[in-house]
Amino acid sequence: MNRACLRPVLHLCAALAAIVGVSGGATSVLAQPAPGPAARTPDPAVEAARAAFESLPEADRRTIQEGLIWSGDYSGSADGTFGRQTFDAIAAFQKRAGRPATGVLSPADRAALQAGMKNARSAVGFEIITDARTGVQIGVPAKLLTGQGDNPGGGSRWQSADGRITLDTRVAPADATLATLYERNLAIKTPGRVVTYKVLRPDFFVIAGETPTGKFYSRYAAGPSGIRAFSIGYDKSVAPQVDRLVVAIANAFVPFPTAAPAAAPPPAAAAPAPATVAQGVAAAGAQAPFGTGLLVGPRQVLTGAPMDRCRAARVRDVRVQQVKGGGPYLLELAQDLDYKGAPLAVSQQEMASASVLVLAFGADGDGARLGAMAGTVEDGRTVSAPLQPGASGAPVFDRSGALAGFVGALPSNPRKVAGIVPSAPYPLLPAAEAARAFPGLSASEAKPAALGAADLVAMVRPRAVPIACAP
Repeated sequence: MNRACLRPVLHLCAALAAIVGVSGGATSVLAQPAPGPAARTPDPAVEAARAAFESLPEADRRTIQEGLIWSGDYSGSADGTFGRQTFDAIAAFQKRAGRPATGVLSPADRAALQAGMKNARSAVGFEIITDARTGVQIGVPAKLLTGQGDNPGGGSRWQSADGRITLDTRVAPADATLATLYERNLAIKTPGRVVTYKVLRPDFFVIAGETPTGKFYSRYAAGPSGIRAFSIGYDKSVAPQVDRLVVAIANAFVPFPTAAPAAAPPPAAAAPAPATVAQGVAAAGAQAPFGTGLLVGPRQVLTGAPMDRCRAARVRDVRVQQVKGGGPYLLELAQDLDYKGAPLAVSQQEMASASVLVLAFGADGDGARLGAMAGTVEDGRTVSAPLQPGASGAPVFDRSGALAGFVGALPSNPRKVAGIVPSAPYPLLPAAEAARAFPGLSASEAKPAALGAADLVAMVRPRAVPIACAP
């Protein structure tokens, strides 16, 4: 199977975290582009671990990664290739077991890892089966999902006794295309539904997200026999147990294990017009921007991104001449941008506890695309949301449309669950502090009515900008 699917995989956006805080710094001038970053010196520990890992047969390497998935330390593809994520997963497993975190598994480590995987799989009755209705190969935790029947959409369904976990397989109608199914899935209108990750490639797409009480993940794959898919949804109350299961299920999914085609259901009705908030399709090789900023003038951008780590920054291909402040930062541009922003409402007090929307750019399309992610402010200085790469420095708005602050620095290498960064706490730089530091930040009265995500994106889109950086 195309294992690239696992990187953008998963609705379970809910279990990652990572590192890095906002660094203060004096005003810096960026009048001239800086040379590119120096080549990194290989980490001897990582290289030693790589050599040990790659000396093993491929089957053993895959088994190790599968064991790390079941231990909860690894969220990538069990493809037998070594990278930093595999090294970190092995080190985390060793550290938790009270062993030196060398990244090199001893025979005792491997035995413990495999015993743990065997026990974990047995506990949930995890079996890799070929689904008779669709022809896909998929992993099913049979002891957890005790109910089995037909998926009304065409395929099979496994469900927990309490209905809090549902796993579906399906075959798309014969006249369906990946593009139409992608738009149809994005257009689903459920109160509070937020798409936190999506990617469309020539042979598959993935859509992942959250609702106020649950998580969801869908993957569709195209092949000579048509389009086959699986999806899983589960209540947030069972996330600690199910998160790692989703990674295992995704790794076990093979849409076309044989050449035998599965019967397709009758053509479905035409899909509704797309109405997604986070718009765009991820292009192969697309990279997320360094961060997200907010235009506060024709040549001025405010952001919470760690600009002290960026030697040469650009906003919409316009060079940043000067950086002021120490977080949030005011970027002075070399020329005017097309600035059409109406005055913003700015929250003058720190928020104690409230739901918010974070507007951020990410590599969700043919370049950087703007999206909205639901989150919560917990103590006035922390925002929790499923922020993906590119959201560093992004503006945060309350539900009335008032600017609440800016996201601080995001982790440079966050741990992911099946390739997705789930909801985690991040530093929040309050808008009131930004207004005091930069009096030019215009303000107006907040609208009394709550704004939906789509309305807020439409309001802020003229002001939001992606920030590119040469470190």
